[in-house]
Amino acid sequence: MDCWVKTDNDPGWWFPSVRLLRSFLLLLCFFGQVEAASYHLDGRDTDVIGATYRVTVKESQTLLDIARANDVGQDEIVLANPGVDRWLPEPGSQVLIPAQYVLPDAERKGLVLNLPEMRLYYFRTPHEVQTYPVSIGRMDWKTPLGKARIVRKRKNPAWHPPESVKKEAAAKGETVPDVVPAGPDNPLGEYALRLNLPGYLIHGTNKPWGVGMRVTHGCVRLLPEDIEQLFREVKVNTQVQIVNQPVKVGWLDGVLYLEVHPPVEEHLTARGDMLRYAKEVIYKELEKHPAILIGSRVKQAIREQNGVPVAISRITDEQPMPITNPLFRRGS
Repeated sequence: MDCWVKTDNDPGWWFPSVRLLRSFLLLLCFFGQVEAASYHLDGRDTDVIGATYRVTVKESQTLLDIARANDVGQDEIVLANPGVDRWLPEPGSQVLIPAQYVLPDAERKGLVLNLPEMRLYYFRTPHEVQTYPVSIGRMDWKTPLGKARIVRKRKNPAWHPPESVKKEAAAKGETVPDVVPAGPDNPLGEYALRLNLPGYLIHGTNKPWGVGMRVTHGCVRLLPEDIEQLFREVKVNTQVQIVNQPVKVGWLDGVLYLEVHPPVEEHLTARGDMLRYAKEVIYKELEKHPAILIGSRVKQAIREQNGVPVAISRITDEQPMPITNPLFRRGS
């Protein structure tokens, strides 16, 4: 695998730790796949982790192969590479790996799942975080919002399909057994973390290529290698926060970053106009920390909704404009 990093002077491509990035890329190029990295947070003003980079497509590779090798989800890599065929990317071409993330606006404790980006964050401590791509529930089997906790860990779990799944199968003329034992046909994979929400699990899968899409019956599905790592780390009673944040903002070295994802379908009406929603999220942050914004980048990020963080402010000696700027008035 050929790996290279864009290093021009655009702050949207600035990397917080070149040494960490080089080490990660060397491991990736040598082994082809690595466990999720741990990111150390220097303080509350460190809201952005990781870095984007590019890899070279090899013969017979699909975008899904590249996504799994780099621990990103299917929708993530497709959105970051518009116009690239997910099944037949051009061998020798460059593919962007969207491995930079603005942390969700949530307590930095335990597990945080942000539904629109289909990504799970595990805060080992308030100053160290790991992150994994996930699949979430389809629109008719939506994953619930709110706080929960892990109540049980199970290796090689059996699957007991609920009545709702059996009814869905019956409507298609299919049957589902009462119990699916551990093994290659078990959709839970080899590890499961049960939540105190009845019927909901964080688990592995026997169909890893679907990770990073809305394909589950409401549970949270991880890649086999990721759930194995998470299972080792997470303890019973760990807090789980499930949030719905298609727009995230955060600071890194005095620069404000904006990350925008397509909203989940059932919340399209509630979110209304994404531009207005994004302005309110930015407005909330600027009330605490004024900055000089780059308006064109704000609009570009909202238009593209590709999940790649964009630097939307610049470091300057100029005094930041007061928050009374009409661009950020409610209803503007």
